[in-house]
Amino acid sequence: MPIKIPNNLPATQVLEGENIFVMDAERAYSQDIRPLRLLILNLMPIKPVTETQLLRLLGNTPLQVEVDFIYTESYMPSHTSQDYLTEFYGTFAEVRNRKYDGFIITGAPVEQLEFEEVAYWDEVTEIMEWSKSHVYSTFHICWGAQAGLYYHYGIPKYDVAGKIFGVYKHHLCVEHERLLRGFDDEFYVPHSRHTEERKEDIQKVPELTILAEAEGDAGVYIIANLEKRQFFITGHAEYDPMTLKQEYDRDLAAGMNPKIPINYYPQDDPERTPVVRWRSVAHLLFANWLNYYVYQETPYELDELYRSRDD
Repeated sequence: MPIKIPNNLPATQVLEGENIFVMDAERAYSQDIRPLRLLILNLMPIKPVTETQLLRLLGNTPLQVEVDFIYTESYMPSHTSQDYLTEFYGTFAEVRNRKYDGFIITGAPVEQLEFEEVAYWDEVTEIMEWSKSHVYSTFHICWGAQAGLYYHYGIPKYDVAGKIFGVYKHHLCVEHERLLRGFDDEFYVPHSRHTEERKEDIQKVPELTILAEAEGDAGVYIIANLEKRQFFITGHAEYDPMTLKQEYDRDLAAGMNPKIPINYYPQDDPERTPVVRWRSVAHLLFANWLNYYVYQETPYELDELYRSRDD
């Protein structure tokens, strides 16, 4: 998909080096089509890394996409400069009167805090409430999924005894769901978290459907309110090949004695090159979401988009 992003965004050179098609504003405006408009609330501390991971996956269909990034005003990121945010990001106040085809809420390194203890919790809940009437489909990732499940449906998160860390085997829980079209019966996805949602809590909410879950301790993976086009993804299909290695090496250097991520290194040997088992799944997941739950159904005129809180 041609992704319209600023020419000097650091992700641009990376994506062009991978033969992922990006375009500048002049070329985008010369095409006589309405692009999909996506908003990304990037809560990760090192924002260029997450930008590149997501844009790589959003660039895998023939649709044209315009992407806006926002950050939280109520908490200033400590690992990304204000100059960078000023150049490439906006705030919720600047986009709150716009409508979007799709919205992505990323993970955040705050999962061991209670939701109400997170510095930007009030702002995130305001944005999630806004999404009900200003966004056609919302895609929540990791802590973003936990936050969305808690805010919209009252589903709590629980601490786990040991970090859920590695590349886990998953299976489908439903048949013929468009989001999962093309998935194998079994597939692998990375997880990296200290908390979980429990299946029994999710099953108490009639609006929610568990679409896929993992074997072992990683638990549920994709939860959805299909009618309202809300998706909650507990893992990290967007991760780069070396992301888990970087986390492992960081924790090892900090003296945290981390466990070796499962199903990641050949023979569990951290000296060997990790094996990527999730690349095709990642591309399918994002392409299916954009195609079947955004492009195929969103109104051509976004001003017609409206979903009340009770629809």
